[in-house]
Amino acid sequence: MRFLKAYIRTIDALTERTGRGVSWLALLLVLVVVYDVFTRYVLSSSSVAVQELEWHIFSLLFLLAAAYTLKHNKHVRVDIFYVRLTEKQRALVNIVGGVLFLLPFTAVVVFASWSFVSSSFFIFESSPDPGGLPYRYVLKAAIPVGFVLFLVQGVAEIFRSVLVMADKPDTE
Repeated sequence: MRFLKAYIRTIDALTERTGRGVSWLALLLVLVVVYDVFTRYVLSSSSVAVQELEWHIFSLLFLLAAAYTLKHNKHVRVDIFYVRLTEKQRALVNIVGGVLFLLPFTAVVVFASWSFVSSSFFIFESSPDPGGLPYRYVLKAAIPVGFVLFLVQGVAEIFRSVLVMADKPDTE
């Protein structure tokens, strides 16, 4: 049980730091969108690079904050049933869902994205659009990184539920 609690504390701390750091991308995204709207509608000018930067930032925000969202229990679920369950029943649902769905899905994405990302690095992929952003391979690298963070946080959530089932909840 000591190992489970140490793992949970370590991964929770990593996820918390990552999530808080990545949250600044939301502010950056707002600023870039405001800039894009201003230049497009006030100055009648548009930039492919700025538009790509918007979806690059959004992609990073989505990928790198997924583990933080899981840690804070903010992912979408059918709460109409879940909230009516006891704490141990919820823990069992979390264990079964984590083992049957979360772990295999994240492992498949990490494995499947590896060749996708490595081939992008190999050719130093950049935007195919004139005026687009370079270094697209760096953005693509966020796919396995984000899913590894999601995977290790998922394991922490499964461990947390195991402790609940064993009547030894992890105290934060």
